[in-house]
Amino acid sequence: MIRVSFFYPNTEGSTFNLEYYSNTHAALAKQSLAPALKGFSIDYGLSSLMPGSKQPYHAIGHLLFESIEAFYGAIMPHAEQLRSDVPNYTNVEAIIQISEIKITELMD
Repeated sequence: MIRVSFFYPNTEGSTFNLEYYSNTHAALAKQSLAPALKGFSIDYGLSSLMPGSKQPYHAIGHLLFESIEAFYGAIMPHAEQLRSDVPNYTNVEAIIQISEIKITELMD
């Protein structure tokens, strides 16, 4: 299983519309990437380590796929459509990382 993460930096002058990203862009991505998309989550930044400090990222979007090949097969036909929607929710360029999931453990 792989995770594709989109980090949206919280830089000087940057903006991020969480409502649009969570409702409209996420729905577009789910529809476009199905059935290869196995799951997704959105993290919204609250703070850095110290209380009251500025969060380094506005949000981080995570997409799950069975393999990197499945991701590329799903994204390539829709990349331009998804990319053209970005200005509707942010004015920053995402930092993208593709990772192989090695350990996931939920604690009580």
